[in-house]
Order: sequence, then structure tokens, then C-alpha cells
Amino acid sequence: MTSMPNAWKRAAAGMAMSVAAVAAHAAAAPSVIKIGTLYASSGAFAVASQGQYEGLQYWVDAVNKDGGLFVKAYDKKIPVKIIAYDDQSSTSTATTLYNQLITQDKVDVLVADFGSVLTSVAVPLAAEHHMLLIDPTGSGANFFTKPTNYLADVSIPSSQVWPVPLAKYLLQQKIKRIAIVYDANDFDASQATTMKDVLAKGGVTPVYYHGVSTSESNYTVLLHTIAASNPDAVLEFGYPPNDIAFLKALSQSGLHFPMTFTIFPGQLLSLLTKNVGAKGLAYTYTYPTPPLVKYDKVSYGQNTLQFVDAFTAAKKKAPNFLDAAGYNTGLIIQHMLDMAPKFTQLDFHQALMDMSGKTTTLLGEFKINANGAQLGQPFPVAQLVPEADSMKVVVVYPQDKATGKAVYPAPKP
Repeated sequence: MTSMPNAWKRAAAGMAMSVAAVAAHAAAAPSVIKIGTLYASSGAFAVASQGQYEGLQYWVDAVNKDGGLFVKAYDKKIPVKIIAYDDQSSTSTATTLYNQLITQDKVDVLVADFGSVLTSVAVPLAAEHHMLLIDPTGSGANFFTKPTNYLADVSIPSSQVWPVPLAKYLLQQKIKRIAIVYDANDFDASQATTMKDVLAKGGVTPVYYHGVSTSESNYTVLLHTIAASNPDAVLEFGYPPNDIAFLKALSQSGLHFPMTFTIFPGQLLSLLTKNVGAKGLAYTYTYPTPPLVKYDKVSYGQNTLQFVDAFTAAKKKAPNFLDAAGYNTGLIIQHMLDMAPKFTQLDFHQALMDMSGKTTTLLGEFKINANGAQLGQPFPVAQLVPEADSMKVVVVYPQDKATGKAVYPAPKP
């Protein structure tokens, strides 16, 4: 007759423990999810950095209006707070500020600033502190040389794969006299290396191959040297200030090449048009990125057109690629937290790996490898064709994405 009361006691004790566990779990939930990041208000990376930051802020505003993001580890919605500092495009300043976000602010999620240069100092810091670094646009190939639990490139492909479609296009078109000038940083140098390697497999050796400083602003002498090699295509791999300086110098030089390629008109077309002019961009080639190319079918978040409409309504201006990349970064964080069973950096990373190959956003397929490199979201090749007072983006390769045929050789101004 004593067994039943004991069973009740054990059951009551178990229930008490369960209630206590639930209460402790609830108490452990933070009042806000702290996302730490940097932006540049000045310097070489300011325009792109601020676009990326604005896109991330837009995402934060959207989720907070909806009561926060759902965090599986706590089975509830929690508001998001951004803690952000200005690194002024300086890697030394960025190093100090990334460290502050990790060790003093103790952010829950760490997001890198724009591009490979400003991301480069965050990669080792994050690994040292066992912190997952969410990397929106730092795509330098040397970041992704070995397996890691502390790095994920989320909004742009690894730079070493960027030029593969471009190289294949050049080979397909039987363009053999190719000149390459590139910035001597990992982002641009890795593209130049990939280009040279893919061309070599097709039996083509560049007639000109030269690296310059990332701070290069005077391309006049270089252009005449390139012209002396009589190229049928000139490829310049640089950051926005390099592209602007290169294209302006080309426009002013009186020189003309049958094909000219630069990277950033496909990401920051308005900025390049403003600084170079439509005439200077006419018939040049670039990597077109969303929203210039659009993804209609997505599995998570807004598709490209929905994002463009919503962002334009909220910000009273049309978004560029960096705005989209910042928003996409937020989406990936949101999906990561609604999947991770525990609120730990390793669980966050595993959630990303579980999402990989199964998630499509406004930027295309999200797919990362064990080294943290983004393998989805490939860039096609496009030509910028004048149309009335604007610039038409004509995708020329690959064929399944083409919207027209290239004008080659490019007409002289």
C-alpha cells in the first residue's frame, strides 16, 4: 500500500523538476539578440559598406516589426539589436572594433564588414574566440583553405569561382589576346589567378598580366602599356575606386578595346554611372548581380522583386546589390536561429550546414562547403548597352540565362 504514494511522490518530484527546467530555460533567453557588425563611413570601401549595412538594418527593422525573430533554442520570438561601429575602411581600426564586439559587447552573432580587406582581420579573431563569423561579402580565396566551424560566406560566392563563367565565355568566343590587370589583394588576385588557370586549360595565355596596388588611382601609363600588347579583351579586377579610375582613364585616353570588363558596375551601377558616365560604361562587360538579375522562386524570405519593391517603399530609393547582400545576410541569420536547437556557436554553424543546398533566397542558392566558402549564387556575364538615357544590362552568358547577344567588337565612341 506504500508503493502508490511513493510513485506519486516521484511523479510530483519529476513534474517539479520539469517545471524548474522550463523556468530555467525561459530565464536563460536573452531579452534581445545582439548582432555585432562594422561599417565604413569613409575611405575606399564606404559606399559598398554602407549599402551592406543599410540592407542589414532593413532586415532588422522588418523582423522587429513582426515581434522579433523566432529562436528555436528558446522556442520564442526575440527582438534583434544591432551593435555597430565605424571602422573608416581601416583594417587596424576594424581589428580593434571586432575584438570589442566579441570580448566587451559579447554579441550573439558576429557579422563582418564589406569585402575581403575588412573581413580579413575578422577571420582569425573569430576563430581565436570560437565565434562564428557571418561573412556577407568577404570572398577572398585564402579565407577558405581548410575546414572550420567559425566562418560562413553567406551573400557572395568565393572570389576564386567568380571569373569561371567569364573565362568560359572568352574561350567560347575564341577571344585569345587577353590582357589582365588586377589589384594585389586576395579578392582580386584570386580572380586573376583563376582566370589565367581556366584560360590555360583552353590553350590561351594572357598577352598582359600585371598586379597593381589596391590604392592605385592612375591607370594612364598602364593603359598605354596594355594597348601595346594589342589585346582583343581587357579585364580589370579591382574595387569600385579602381574600376572608376580605370574606366575614366580609358575614356580620357583616346584608346579603345574590342572588349573591356570591370567588376563593380554589376553591383553598383548607379555609382559607376555617376562617376564614369554612361559613355564610359557603354558596351563594357561586368558580373550582373541581383537586383540586375532576379530570382523569382525562393524557399526563404522575399524574392528579388518583392525585396526591391519593399525596400524602395521603405527607403525611398531603389536597392543595389550591397543592400540586397545585407538583407540576405539577415535572412540567413534568421533561418540559422530558427533551426539551431541550442544557442551555441557550434549549433549555429551546424544549422548553416543543414541549410546548405536546401535554401534559396533573393540572391539564389545558399550552398557552403566545410571551409565556409559560398558555392551557390554564381555570377553570369553581362554587357552594358546604352538605351535612351539609361543602361540596359544584357546577360550574354551562360546561354540558359542569356537575355541577348553581345555587341563585339564594342563600337568606338
